[in-house]
Amino acid sequence: MLNNLNESQIEANKPTPPRGHPRWLSFIALIVIGLLFASLSQDRTLIPGWLVVVILVILIGLITLTRLRGHYRMTQRLGLLTATIVTVALILSVALLLTSIPAHRTSAGTLLTDSLLIWITNVMIFALWYWLIDGGGPAHRRNDTHVTEDFLVPQTVAGNKDWVPGFVDYLFLAFNTSTAFSPTDTAVMSRRAKALMMLQASMSLIVLAVLAARAINIF
Repeated sequence: MLNNLNESQIEANKPTPPRGHPRWLSFIALIVIGLLFASLSQDRTLIPGWLVVVILVILIGLITLTRLRGHYRMTQRLGLLTATIVTVALILSVALLLTSIPAHRTSAGTLLTDSLLIWITNVMIFALWYWLIDGGGPAHRRNDTHVTEDFLVPQTVAGNKDWVPGFVDYLFLAFNTSTAFSPTDTAVMSRRAKALMMLQASMSLIVLAVLAARAINIF
């Protein structure tokens, strides 16, 4: 009888598993981001590209471990740390891309390739940011209790309570921000979301301006 009571107490004290959306798409996005950094020219990164991949793999492992052990707040913090690291790496790559233009150190083909890789990386990184912050993070997003102060999507406006955004939806939002420089059909409500979108649009605009400047020099 006592053993049954002890087992019941142990089960009751176990951390409640996260009830939000699965994270495997975000992990794939992180691996893609690492591979994109690894594909850049050496002049575009301050550390070897393979080291970025190793760091991201280690962080993915830590995120998975903390989540399985029920440390959901630490999981969220590790996710935000990971997004911050790749964002800093992106800003450095954009800065190095800018410095290569006046010196004419980069061929047109290499510049085009690096610019495209950086642009795609920009989309992937900010899709990760939006996925991490909206509604308190993926562990808190549920179909029946989803409340957000960051983004107001059309499905929510239409009163569809059985729908909650997933990673692909945030990827779509990030793609629109880098191409149209606006969230298109999604309303941005929180200040942190607005700040992130301004940063993303700025990075995209700089990359496109670099390409335009190089094209003018060539012709």
